[in-house]
Amino acid sequence: MTLDSIDIKAAIEAVEKQLQEDKQASIAMKSAVSLVLIVVKLLMARLGVNSRNSSLPPANDPNRAKKQRSFNGRKPGGQPNHNGSTLKSVDDPDDIRTLNIDKRTLPAGDYQAVGFERRQIIDLRIERYITEFRAQILENADGKRFVAKFPAGVTRPAQYGASVKANAVYMSMFQLIPYERVQTHFAENFDLPISTGTLANFNRDAYERLATFEVLAKQSLIREAVVHADETGINVGGKRIWLHNASSAQWTLFHPHAKRGQEAMDDIGVLASFRGTLVHDHWKPYYRYGCTHALCNAHHLRELSYAHEEDAQQWAKAMRELLLAINEAVATAGGVLAVTDAASWRRRYRRLLSQADTQCPEPVAPAGPPKRGRLKRSKSRNLLERLRDYEGDVLRFMESAEVPFTNNQGERDIRMTKVQQKISGCFRSLDGAKVFCRIRSYLSTCRKNEVGIGEALECLFNDKWPAFIQNKLDDVVAGAE
Repeated sequence: MTLDSIDIKAAIEAVEKQLQEDKQASIAMKSAVSLVLIVVKLLMARLGVNSRNSSLPPANDPNRAKKQRSFNGRKPGGQPNHNGSTLKSVDDPDDIRTLNIDKRTLPAGDYQAVGFERRQIIDLRIERYITEFRAQILENADGKRFVAKFPAGVTRPAQYGASVKANAVYMSMFQLIPYERVQTHFAENFDLPISTGTLANFNRDAYERLATFEVLAKQSLIREAVVHADETGINVGGKRIWLHNASSAQWTLFHPHAKRGQEAMDDIGVLASFRGTLVHDHWKPYYRYGCTHALCNAHHLRELSYAHEEDAQQWAKAMRELLLAINEAVATAGGVLAVTDAASWRRRYRRLLSQADTQCPEPVAPAGPPKRGRLKRSKSRNLLERLRDYEGDVLRFMESAEVPFTNNQGERDIRMTKVQQKISGCFRSLDGAKVFCRIRSYLSTCRKNEVGIGEALECLFNDKWPAFIQNKLDDVVAGAE
């Protein structure tokens, strides 16, 4: 721990030693100096935290150096002999305009048509499209009237169609555009003055239509071999609550809850019945579930960097390099190591932790009557003990092809919720957070299954499901029969 070439840690240790040896200093003086030293330690610890050695995002790094673009001497654009892509014409244009030659501009002679040279302009047509249904009215001799039936869903003299709803939900829930700017988009591009309340109703309608999807997502995640779990704080009406995420390569489920621990996870209804491998960041409540566990090594790499850079723990640097080497060996082996190779790496892992015990020993109880509770440990010591006690969960990626090295899947899925908080600041209500989470769960799941967001929302508001969801629902019905 250094600042301007000053070893702060050594200076603090010297002051603490001098304070203990000084027999003339009063108790009040020793207490005051000890308090100042604690504050200095806390401030220095915070000063040393950055995105490389903690979970802080790079944007929070102090004095973050921006990478300059290197100039390699080549001109911008495609380089000679590169495999480029050219805009291609289509075989079924929407509008064909034939251009005839003015024969008066040609030299005298006889000419015959031999074909056309084609050129196309690919453009967008953004316009309002209104469909009017006119239900025939018949009246018999007695004056009784009979009116033709309108299509299902056509219930008002004027109402918005599925495309309008899908477009609005896409902009507010997927692109995270504030309602006011969504209103501007509809007013200027489509001449549709949509109110804020109507936009909120569109999102509420999508939320209610997705109730079946949420049940299906929970059931599907419970049956997955590997599930990633993560949680992050969100602001709802000025209060901090928690957004929980359970996800896999095909499914995503977000859910807001006032609690962070087991009570919330039980209420959500996935982990209590899950029996596969749960990948997480060692948040202790996850270990209350009887599934197999795997720990995120991206977190370990950052914590090892902190232990080496701020606490001068040389073993941490060696352990970081070892974990990266194991991960590279797993990738080279095709996703899983042979039993003998895994055993060899495991021996190196244990040997390094044994050496770390010497450099970062367990704290010794002070003289005098024993105090209740566990002795306080440094961050480095806590990390060492976690790597030792949860060795199987740290190294599970070596011997199971389905288990990844990190929890990046869960962290990637949850990342856009943090973007939403940066844009909007908070959710106004818990109901609003629930609407956001269910819709984002659906959209994220659709993207994982190669269904476009526009198609997913059009299906939703046309009372249909994308094929992969409909197939799952059919399987559930067939299984029940």
